[in-house]
Amino acid sequence: MKSPAIRFLAMSLLILSGITLSSHAALPFFGEDEKQVPSLAPMLEEITPAVVSISVKGTQVSRQQIPEMFKFFFGPNMPDEQRQERPFRGLGSGVIIDAEKGYVVTNNHVVDNADEIVVKLTDGRELEAKKIGSDERSDIALLQVDADNLTAVTVADSDKLRVGDFVVAIGNPFGLNQTVTSGIVSALGRTNLNIVGNGSYEDFIQTDAAINRGNSGGALVNLNGELIGINTAIYGPNGGNVGIGFAIPSTMMKNLVDQIVQYGEVRRGLLGIIGGNLDSDLAQAMNIGINQGAFVREVSPDSAAEKGGIQAGDIITSVDGKDIRSFTELRAKIGTLGAGTEVELTLLREGETRKVKVVLDEFAAQDVAARQLHPLLEGATFADGETEQGLAGVEVSELAPRSPAAQLGLKEGDVIVGLNRQRVESVAALRNYLKDHEGVVALNVKRGRKSLYLVIR
Repeated sequence: MKSPAIRFLAMSLLILSGITLSSHAALPFFGEDEKQVPSLAPMLEEITPAVVSISVKGTQVSRQQIPEMFKFFFGPNMPDEQRQERPFRGLGSGVIIDAEKGYVVTNNHVVDNADEIVVKLTDGRELEAKKIGSDERSDIALLQVDADNLTAVTVADSDKLRVGDFVVAIGNPFGLNQTVTSGIVSALGRTNLNIVGNGSYEDFIQTDAAINRGNSGGALVNLNGELIGINTAIYGPNGGNVGIGFAIPSTMMKNLVDQIVQYGEVRRGLLGIIGGNLDSDLAQAMNIGINQGAFVREVSPDSAAEKGGIQAGDIITSVDGKDIRSFTELRAKIGTLGAGTEVELTLLREGETRKVKVVLDEFAAQDVAARQLHPLLEGATFADGETEQGLAGVEVSELAPRSPAAQLGLKEGDVIVGLNRQRVESVAALRNYLKDHEGVVALNVKRGRKSLYLVIR
């Protein structure tokens, strides 16, 4: 048994070095020699084989619209666009979450457009991986390898994290295999960063554990060696570590992976409300005793929310007993749960706390080439989508550079919510309006928190 003085000194060393333990872990003295310093090495030796290096090869395809003047000179047989292919290579990290089935989780941006994916294990084995599925809007991808004697990490409940908990990041920055850094949870529920892109589902863990290029897809673990996040991005002016890194919470990742395993894709849940963040000004105006939550401005007819009894003016404060701080956080949690999932929402209505159960609808989105809708929208691909405030509309899911749609001013992630002051909630509604309309069309576009108009003549 260590003396209190020795235990106090050991804990001080851990804190000064940026490392401490969860309340459930014992102080890490290892071996019989009391002169040994505290170390996380035994824990890391158990879990680092579950963190892999990922290398990819592929071809980046870009399309450039050919100006009409060239078509005039070279004749009608000239194609509408020029297609260019450029080979690329990339490096990243991944985490084995199921040793028996060979499932490896990583970021979508690590393996996007890859023709060849190779996973390298800590024992030197290199395995060809196949992509089971991915979700671009939450930046998660699931791979599978065929091998024996794999090591998987235990997935923890990231909803139990607190700011100040100590964490360890494991990955392959700059291609340097098995690099370990430590830090703390700096913040929770980081949203509206547009790291993944406009219209994405963000609910990041922020950490000061050093994360650099190549760490993407790697593991963020607690001091029990359990996975609590997938390292995804850094916030820095020059692309280097400045002590602000972001990870996708493990609970969010697991919800998405379960859908990919079951369906081969993410079947996103839909609540059917329009709203915004509850802040102190709104709380004061409505004489509400709380300052955080999701304020419901409108409930869509026949939606899951209406069937569950949610009303305009309600303030949603938790999902399945777990507090939420904003509408954006609610949107991310609902959007990463599968369609058909039953959730219990806690809400505040006229000063009273209520609980309602809601079965989520499916968020259906089908990509449509814009050339089918209007010549000046050519180069864009549209899909049913929603704004950050939950307003249904038509999202620009893809956009060709220098295309007519790009020249009009559209950008990827834009959501068209109106035409000539008429609400548009779906691709079908956009198509029906443009089919019967002639003349000038003013598109009401939501870009993040901004609202703007683009005019088609």
